[in-house]
Amino acid sequence: QLQLVASGGGSVQPGGSLRLSCAAPESTFDYYAIGWFHQAPGKEREGVSCISSKSETTYYAGSVKGRFTIARDNAKNTVYLQMNNLKPEDTGVYSCGATSCTGGAMGRGPFGSWGQGTQVTVSS
Repeated sequence: QLQLVASGGGSVQPGGSLRLSCAAPESTFDYYAIGWFHQAPGKEREGVSCISSKSETTYYAGSVKGRFTIARDNAKNTVYLQMNNLKPEDTGVYSCGATSCTGGAMGRGPFGSWGQGTQVTVSS
């Protein structure tokens, strides 16, 4: 089963930027579309962005369009989420996992179990 680890979170001021990484040692990494999920304090996890196995398709939730960019480097078994112009509502835990991904929608969660996320805090 594909097991991914998210990293790169931190604390930033509104308008700041972070780049998250999602990595796995599995050699079959490039077979999967990968999604990023966000869980704000006290709320359910929601899909933020996803990218298909060969980067031909990406999806962004309306709340992050124009601010976040997803990319992948299959040679490094890594997917990145560049987050710019961060807002306080972006605060929460970000996790990643294999999921369905089309230009118009993404899965509600990973195909496997939830992996450990990385904390992002946006505050003054």
